Amino acid sequence: ADTVEDEMEMATVRHRPEALELLEAQSKFTKKELQILYRGFKNECPSGVVNEETFKEIYSQFFPQGDSTTYAHFLFNAFDTDHNGSVSFEDFVMGLSILLRGTVQEKLNWAFNLYDINKDGYITKEEMLDIMKAIYDMMGKCTYPVLKEDAPRQHVETFFQKMDKNKDGVVTIDEFIESCQK
Repeated sequence: ADTVEDEMEMATVRHRPEALELLEAQSKFTKKELQILYRGFKNECPSGVVNEETFKEIYSQFFPQGDSTTYAHFLFNAFDTDHNGSVSFEDFVMGLSILLRGTVQEKLNWAFNLYDINKDGYITKEEMLDIMKAIYDMMGKCTYPVLKEDAPRQHVETFFQKMDKNKDGVVTIDEFIESCQK
């Protein structure tokens, strides 16, 4: 029975990660940490890549009280840097490396990319509103105090008052970084 399973496993198309040494050089993780991350990643995603549906399923486990589908979609797109519809172990490690151990500048660039939904180099009020609604949905109805229906829009207005320095209706990466660093 083992050999049949082995053959089936070998026949399945798999994504093999780049050499751990290369990932170690590119990320801020040690080889040991990468091995641990890889074990966990392979446990959840035996094929070596995560599609968006699987990503949403995994992410939803962290927010059982709300609907994390939309936010997970935005997050998936931020991790899927080559926009091929899947997140490889390398994509995952590089994103995690920035989020956990990146410089302030790297983290802010990553966050800007998350908010810039259409990747045109600007955050619009519509994009920020989509993100805010997704965050409120994810947190669920059990937030305290109970949120008013227009809370996401008010949040966006406050965000733009602080960030949109030249009042042109969009936030650039420079405006975003400058405001966040203050």
